[in-house]
Amino acid sequence: SQTPQERQRKKAEEAKRLAALERKKQNADMLAEEEQQLQESTKAKAPPKKVTQAELVRRQEAQAEKEAKEAAAVTEEEPIHENLNRVMTDTEVAQNIEQAIAALDLGGDGADMHPEKRMKAAWTAFEEGRISQLRAENPSLRLSQIRQMLRKEWKKSPLNPMNK
Repeated sequence: SQTPQERQRKKAEEAKRLAALERKKQNADMLAEEEQQLQESTKAKAPPKKVTQAELVRRQEAQAEKEAKEAAAVTEEEPIHENLNRVMTDTEVAQNIEQAIAALDLGGDGADMHPEKRMKAAWTAFEEGRISQLRAENPSLRLSQIRQMLRKEWKKSPLNPMNK
């Protein structure tokens, strides 16, 4: 009187239970193997042998010779050269932000590196100043015609940042 879903669920639970038992068995086997290896490695080690007074004297002499060689090697090193990073022949030293900006200024002569960024503002200023003059000179022209004349003048104007 069990439905197919109940049978399927019970099968899944049984499979999980069996998988958990299998994992426990594997873990126990691995633990036993590891403990056996540890016991074998501790049995294989021999106790350290005693050091005699003569051996201690030989070790001290070898250490003293080694230190003497190292001291001789230290005295034979090359002389220390001047740190060229500290030499400031043609560098500028900045004490505040303004001086740092001035020192980093690559143009030097104030050349505009990106005139296209100031095109719109320059065009607006040029148009405002010149449109009233052109209207007074040519009252019969339409605004679009006056703007065409303005564009022609703008291309040749010294106020155009692209002409610099």
